[in-house]
Amino acid sequence: MVKPVKNTKFDEYLEFPCPFTFKIMGLANVNLTDQILAKLQVIAPGDYAPKVKPSSKGTYEAVSLVVTVTSKEHIEQIYTEIGGIEDVRYIL
Repeated sequence: MVKPVKNTKFDEYLEFPCPFTFKIMGLANVNLTDQILAKLQVIAPGDYAPKVKPSSKGTYEAVSLVVTVTSKEHIEQIYTEIGGIEDVRYIL
């Protein structure tokens, strides 16, 4: 399970709103990307074009997407919500 983000310094380095790239790694299954997008549409509605790259053995996949974030708390909320998906292993 992914641990919640705490005491981040995003607000010291970014001016909001801004584009922010999330890289999510999880178990490869037919609906990992759909699960990520469904959670994301609730907290950051938008038209996303995720890039999906499978691992060499096909067990895992990396999903990269750019989200327009509005605050430090918004970034932390996205990390927490996406991290709550059962098949997600890491979020960068």
